[in-house]
Amino acid sequence: MPTWAWILILVGAALVLVLLVAGLMARRRSGRLRDKFGPEYDRTVESSGGRRAAEAELEGREAKRQRLRIARLSPEARERYLGEWGDLQQGFVDQPSRSLLDADRLVTEVMRERGYPMDDFEQRAADISVDHPQVVEHYRAAHRIYTADERGEATTEELRQAVVHYRALFEELVEKNGVAQADESEVRSGGREGEAGTATEPRR
Repeated sequence: MPTWAWILILVGAALVLVLLVAGLMARRRSGRLRDKFGPEYDRTVESSGGRRAAEAELEGREAKRQRLRIARLSPEARERYLGEWGDLQQGFVDQPSRSLLDADRLVTEVMRERGYPMDDFEQRAADISVDHPQVVEHYRAAHRIYTADERGEATTEELRQAVVHYRALFEELVEKNGVAQADESEVRSGGREGEAGTATEPRR
C-alpha cells in the first residue's frame, strides 16, 4: 500500500478518535449541568432555543458565581430575618398584599446581605439558580404573582401561594441546613405551628 494511503488512514482514524472524545466530553458536560441544575436545565434549553446555547449560558452563570463572595448570615441576622418572616405570616390574614410585599423585600434583603448582586429580576434569578437550582422556579412563580398584584390582578389565594413560593427560597438562603421548606398551612393560618413542611411545586 502506498505511503499516502497509510497517511489517509491514520488521519481518518485520528479524526474519528477526536470526534469520539468530543462527543464523550459533550455528554459528560450535559450530564453534569443537567444533574446540577435539574429543572432549570430544561427551562434554559427551552428559553435559549437549544442545548448548546443553554449550556453556554449555565456555564456562564457558574463562572460569574465563582467571582462572587457569598457569605453566610451571622446568627443575629438570621434570627432577625426569621423573626420578620414570622411577623409577615402573622399579618397575612389581615393584610395579604402587605405580607407579599414584605416577603419580596425580605428575600431581596437577605440576598443583598449575603452578597448577591442586585440586578434586574431575571439576572437575580439566574444568579440564585447556581446555588439553589431546586427553588429558583419558586422565586419566579412568586415574582409573577407579585407583579400581578401590583396590577390588582391577583386573588388572595394566589397571594398565599406567592408567600409560600417566597418562603421556599427564603429558607434556602437563611436556614443553615439549606433545605427548602414551605408549609402552606402556616400562611393560611397566619402563624407557625410546628415544623415547616416540604415546599409545594410551583405552578407552571
